[in-house]
Amino acid sequence: MAALVKGWRWATRPLLWVVQTWDLDRRRWVRALRRSPVRVVFPSGQVVERKPGPGKQPQRAAAEASPYEQRPKQPLQVSRSQTPCTWAPCTWEESGLRYDKALPGDRRLSSVMTIVKSRPFREKQGKILLEGRRLIADALKAGAVPKVFFFSRLEYIKELPIDKLKGVSLIKVKFEDIKDWSDLVTPQGIMGIFAKPDHVKMTYPETQLRHLLPLLLICDNLRDPGNLGTILRSAAGAGCSKVLLTKGCVDAWEPKVLRAAMGAHFQVPIINNLDWETLPNYLPTNTRVYVADNCGLHAQAQLSNKASDHGWVCERRLSRLHKYEEEVEEEEDDLEPGAGKAWLPELEVQSYDLDWTEAPAAVVIGGETHGLSLESLQLAESTRGKRLLIPVVPGVDSLNSAMAASILLFEGKRQLRVKAEHSSRD
Repeated sequence: MAALVKGWRWATRPLLWVVQTWDLDRRRWVRALRRSPVRVVFPSGQVVERKPGPGKQPQRAAAEASPYEQRPKQPLQVSRSQTPCTWAPCTWEESGLRYDKALPGDRRLSSVMTIVKSRPFREKQGKILLEGRRLIADALKAGAVPKVFFFSRLEYIKELPIDKLKGVSLIKVKFEDIKDWSDLVTPQGIMGIFAKPDHVKMTYPETQLRHLLPLLLICDNLRDPGNLGTILRSAAGAGCSKVLLTKGCVDAWEPKVLRAAMGAHFQVPIINNLDWETLPNYLPTNTRVYVADNCGLHAQAQLSNKASDHGWVCERRLSRLHKYEEEVEEEEDDLEPGAGKAWLPELEVQSYDLDWTEAPAAVVIGGETHGLSLESLQLAESTRGKRLLIPVVPGVDSLNSAMAASILLFEGKRQLRVKAEHSSRD
């Protein structure tokens, strides 16, 4: 039996060698098919030299060739935006930048988001939140100082200028974590924490600076973030030289305002949280302040009957100045006779499409809930300003504050353009 088993082993060995040899030959033929022949020998004995493909050269021929006969290297073609710099690294690898990868349980993202989404903490810490690649790129271009970047993909960071990332904390987190804290419907996978920008240190686009107009915007008691963001966007589009926000307005750097403004924060100077006592210091010399107000007791008293017939007057008789008149009535007992309403500002009413841009002009836009403040009316009276009236159909309460601001700003731009055209002809 043992002899039979031994004989069976010797009988199977040649078969294994045959299989292994056939497999080895198959691999050899496959490698041969992949090679590019240097010479082709025909049955007639003719030998044909094969030229190597572009950029390829046989190793033996390259080694035997003289260095003077080798093809010179072509310079790397780099676009102007990718031109290598001499004083700073130009690629991510050369810059030596490093990033941290957030592990499960890492609370850095949640702790920072808690701060920047609260106005008191935001003002105390002096930090703001920017979300999205375009908004972050605009901020970096304007000179905003980044502190921390949270991102889900490394490609988002590589799109940013390398010289702006030095000293910045880079933290890679899961996309689900960014989605939990994002205010966007479709998060873009990157969030940046920046120091609160200072309008004096900002660098605004050259095209914006060339088209600046002697036109300012003052926001009074604007509480809606969407309205304020839309107003800032219209101010940047019209070419306003400055936007002033008084105390009582929503924070200009709130995430909802930033999202509605679409980058306008980095195209027009914005000065936030001003007192009415210090606000005149930010106005150019000889500036006239105009208020946008379709209603009010004084506006109705000074309009002609023709204007009233066409529905240019708000139908609410005592509207927004009523509260001030009630305060006067309460204090009339302490005042001398005939001095009850002497302190109420009396402003002339003017249609918005008449010329009101002779001197540098500032337009005051009030909030829809609280309207214009008494201080804004007093400032307009002290600068010989007027009420700007936008005609509306009878029965319509008033226009949206963002819509009214857009109408007035672009009307002022139209008037200034017409004046410039007339002066160029003369």
